[in-house]
Amino acid sequence: MTRLLIIDDHAVVCQGLVQGFTQNGFTSIETAGTIKEARAKIAVFNPGAIIVDLNLPDGSGLEIVQWVRKHSKEVAIVILSLNDPAQFIKIARASGANAFLSKSQSMQEIIASVRFSLSNPGSFTSAITTEQPRDFDLTPREIEVLYLLAEGASNLEISSKLYISLSTVKTHISGLMRKLECTNRTAAAKIARDNGFLM
Repeated sequence: MTRLLIIDDHAVVCQGLVQGFTQNGFTSIETAGTIKEARAKIAVFNPGAIIVDLNLPDGSGLEIVQWVRKHSKEVAIVILSLNDPAQFIKIARASGANAFLSKSQSMQEIIASVRFSLSNPGSFTSAITTEQPRDFDLTPREIEVLYLLAEGASNLEISSKLYISLSTVKTHISGLMRKLECTNRTAAAKIARDNGFLM
């Protein structure tokens, strides 16, 4: 029996996924709406599969993906998001996810993706085929920093939230500015939104 954890802050999405997976033989399912709640659930529930949204109230779902991957290569992790797949497929793979799916895909596609990920640890799949408009080559950590920048977080707040030093924060911000070809945080957030990194 596979334990499934669904991490999404939209109750309707969670309810739909729980119902769909229950009807397809999954009997042990938990949900979480934030990164903080997800970490607590993972520690207690020990899921074999995780479905996670990128946009959570307290940060990016990529933070969960990378945190889980530090502890396990076997957990099946599927990112299910409304974000622009053109930008996020590569980032999802780099973060350690097994799949990137759009919320517009069918329940059967989502279930099939979870089952494939469970059977094939280390694999990466995406049913989405899309032309890459422009490859900024951002890392998963730079995306996490970008989310916090867009929320107006200071360097100190970013350092505290991501458990990294101030000098590392400055290095990531410098890298972001160079890759996004801009000189300030406001411009970085606008370019990120225009190119599908932020909702």
